[in-house]
Amino acid sequence: MKNYLLLLLACLIGLCAGAQTNVPQKFITSENWVQAKNYYLLTLFEQDKEVSQILKADLQLAALTQAKLKSLNSSLTDCKDAACFTDAVKFTANEINTVSAELTALCKPGSALEKLVKTQLAPSYTYSLYKAISPPELLVKAWEQDAAGINYTIAVYADGKKPNYPLIDSISFNTHNKRYATLLYNVNTTLIGDVRGTRLFYEPTMHAALLYLQINERSDPANYEPMALTVNKAAVSHIKQVNWSKYPYSVIMIPGAGPDEPATPLSAEGILRCRLGVQEYLAGKAPYIIPSGGKVHPYKTKYCEAEEMKAYMIEVLHVPEHAIIMEPHARHTTTNMRNAVRLMYRYGIPAKKPGLVITDKSQIDGILMMADRCEKELKYVPYNLGKRLSETEVEFYPVPEAMQINPYEPLDP
Repeated sequence: MKNYLLLLLACLIGLCAGAQTNVPQKFITSENWVQAKNYYLLTLFEQDKEVSQILKADLQLAALTQAKLKSLNSSLTDCKDAACFTDAVKFTANEINTVSAELTALCKPGSALEKLVKTQLAPSYTYSLYKAISPPELLVKAWEQDAAGINYTIAVYADGKKPNYPLIDSISFNTHNKRYATLLYNVNTTLIGDVRGTRLFYEPTMHAALLYLQINERSDPANYEPMALTVNKAAVSHIKQVNWSKYPYSVIMIPGAGPDEPATPLSAEGILRCRLGVQEYLAGKAPYIIPSGGKVHPYKTKYCEAEEMKAYMIEVLHVPEHAIIMEPHARHTTTNMRNAVRLMYRYGIPAKKPGLVITDKSQIDGILMMADRCEKELKYVPYNLGKRLSETEVEFYPVPEAMQINPYEPLDP
């Protein structure tokens, strides 16, 4: 029942956004938000019963599944070092290519897989970098992206590879400790029980990645979800009452600023940014404020930037809760922008009306020069900038490419 309600909610949100043109129309999730946000295609495979049965029945994929399960079991007797245990579960290049070939063959005109691509995958924009290609090609690109993302997660949170931002996102363990191999042995032992009897080719490796995130205490993508029913319930319920013509802007987005000290919930910069944003909200510039920022600074902090900003604005500045859309997942300025745009689409906020970023001068300066960084880290720019109105304000417009998943940032994909 709970899963059904989540699916219904996601579809309703998609329908709201679908009333606009050229915007993401659907995003279906599951009870495992970390999986759904990181590996969306594989989540769709699980939820589409017809597609799931086709994949289970395919002889090549079935053979690959059994080989992976055998490799996983053999690791308990054959492996003597940490790298061996993770190599036993990662996708090999040959396995990825085998799956790509099978998916291409199965995605025939009129097939269940082609229908999934056309009615679920493409409209979600979660693989929008490949939107201009045929359904079989899009299916393969999405699969290869998910496989690369899974392997990357294992490399960072099991092998100890440096992530893009080591100071905040690194592994929790000392991989050079002699006892670390014992932990990985225990992970594979547990994983064997979790995937015993599976007939879906990707499940052993995907569940390995998810298990490594769990033991690193890195469930960040699931924090506060489903937000439309929790931290953003008041705002989402209020959206249908808004007369958008009364406001020059749709939202005021305020990027977070993490404190340096673990015991400090909200930094001085965060307080000042909140006050700047609320000044413009009270002036009637927009009906909503989006405080944006996850549990980022310092390393493994217990405080969420957006949550603390929301609390400050409600308790100190007396902003009504229904006027605040909390975005608690962003880890960088690039994703402050991207994630705010995502929520605007998913909650049905008019995409043609500009939003307003309000923050300190130095960050506005950075945002004006951030397109190259977005291209490097995200492979696209998730917004279009408008006018700079002052030292602390700049306009922005949503673009649907913001829904594209980043497979190399598993804490905020």
